[in-house]
Amino acid sequence: MLKINNLVLLILLFLLKQDTFAQRKYNKLIWSDEFNYHGAPDSSKWGYEIGGNGWGNNELEYYTDHPQNVVVKNGMLDITALKEDYKGSHYTSARILTKGKFSFKYGRVEVRAKLPSGVGTWPAIWMLGSNIDSANWPACGEIDIMEHLGRDMHTIYGTLHYPEHFGDHANGKTIRIKDATQFHVYGLEWSPGEIKISLDGKVYQTVKNSPDIPFNQNFFIILNEAMGGNFGGPVDPKVTKATMEVDYVRVYQ
Repeated sequence: MLKINNLVLLILLFLLKQDTFAQRKYNKLIWSDEFNYHGAPDSSKWGYEIGGNGWGNNELEYYTDHPQNVVVKNGMLDITALKEDYKGSHYTSARILTKGKFSFKYGRVEVRAKLPSGVGTWPAIWMLGSNIDSANWPACGEIDIMEHLGRDMHTIYGTLHYPEHFGDHANGKTIRIKDATQFHVYGLEWSPGEIKISLDGKVYQTVKNSPDIPFNQNFFIILNEAMGGNFGGPVDPKVTKATMEVDYVRVYQ
């Protein structure tokens, strides 16, 4: 009996060791923003996309670099959509990105954030292929690590867009969430073999990677808070302010 118990123990230890190695596949921190400063986002890490015109989705916001729309304070990045008329749009917000400053191929991404409430809000944590200016979308590839719609507070979307799988035909799945307005970790593990999207460590979307799809090149990171649009839907007129708070963004390889 003792020999059997020892054998079981050895097997359990072996499995635990294997699981630990699997978890350490991408464990070296290569880039991060912990937002432990005050003011505008670190200009060595983030740039801005400015403008309105719907962003291809009939969105209602005009993206700015104004401090009321994007600011770092109290250890957090706040991206805030405001109901205000500005340059022909009825809302302002912010969309920041690492394009031209940081990109990477393969690794693990973790973003700890809490999301706004309010019908019509559409926060997102996502990535685009760095060749977007030459290849265009969707040939460049898009990885949506997190999208959330204020009209459905208990659903998180994880989606990939690429040729033959984009827009309404994108390769996406959802997971239920108890309270999106509390902090959660939105994750991505991306390798030559698979692309996995997770919520608080639970993988809910897995796509097999291959040379036939555009997920074997460098990608950059985007954080934004959209309002309305084709996916966000009509905005409740009572929504005058909506903030996505981000505690950190970390990239491991």
